[in-house]
Amino acid sequence: MAETASRAPRILVVGPSWVGDMVMAQSLFMTLKQRHPGATLGVVAPGWSLPILERMPEVDEAIALDVKHGEFGWRTRRDLARQLKGRFDHAIVLPRSLKSSLVPFLAGIPRRTGFTGEQRYWLINDRRRLDKGVLDQTVKRFVALGLDAQTAAHGDFPLPHPQLRVDAERQASLRETLALGARPAIGMMPGAEYGPAKQWPLAYFRELAETLISQGYTVWILGGPKDVEAGETIVEGLEHARNLCGKTRLADAVDLLAACDQVVTNDSGLMHVAAAVGTRIQALYGSSSPAYTPPLSDDAHIHYLALSCSPCFQRTCPLGHHDCLRQLTPSLVLRAMQ
Repeated sequence: MAETASRAPRILVVGPSWVGDMVMAQSLFMTLKQRHPGATLGVVAPGWSLPILERMPEVDEAIALDVKHGEFGWRTRRDLARQLKGRFDHAIVLPRSLKSSLVPFLAGIPRRTGFTGEQRYWLINDRRRLDKGVLDQTVKRFVALGLDAQTAAHGDFPLPHPQLRVDAERQASLRETLALGARPAIGMMPGAEYGPAKQWPLAYFRELAETLISQGYTVWILGGPKDVEAGETIVEGLEHARNLCGKTRLADAVDLLAACDQVVTNDSGLMHVAAAVGTRIQALYGSSSPAYTPPLSDDAHIHYLALSCSPCFQRTCPLGHHDCLRQLTPSLVLRAMQ
């Protein structure tokens, strides 16, 4: 269906399944709204990500697709497609899997844009070849799908930084409800969903926390239920340190990270959230590469040793020593913070 001057396009984006990727997808949403003023933008995404999408003014409608990890979910996808039939002119599919392209196809959306992958030739009719040398960052790949093929092929285009809306009232309420006190706060995010090869040693987080507390700060440990034990290891016996892992929702983390003076974080989803609310970041990279998934912020300090064995992109260190993170000492991070 051709886009006409009489009606702004109705665009559906099939979003990614990770917190960090969903935040970076806002760069695409911003690009679409800039290029198509008046466009309606809907985003299909896992239910957990809706609180993040609600903080993006570019998103007109967030549509939950709750399928368990690893599950095909044919019936769920088919039912959602029926609900969306006739509502959109153009779909952009960010994941490269076959199943992610099913909803736009079954909904009969006329133009369906995505990278070639997983033998989905008949599901995507505006197919793009992924040149990993040109589109060398996740955010570039997302934004490229919102551009015409010729512009995207050069890889030289603006990448607007995500900007999540902060709820000041909710932020103040959280400080009171969680009894967080008035000291300036440093956020620490010790988790990384991908695996331990991306996680700075907990003993280093604790050592840094002790020093910062002695300098007048309070330390907030943020993460999900899986990070509770790690948080306890860091804060045990420390005054002015709070383990908030598992005690806050994703939307709460947005507001709490915005209240921090700085954050110290592994390459994780919450790192990208912190970048999107403008907080200064100390980003710790081990098995992953800051060239591929950097924090999209002008106020980030990257800690990356670029050892001969890194980046390996493995979940666990294949050599068993984790030197890429162990050699990043707390004193190095503290120096950058100050």
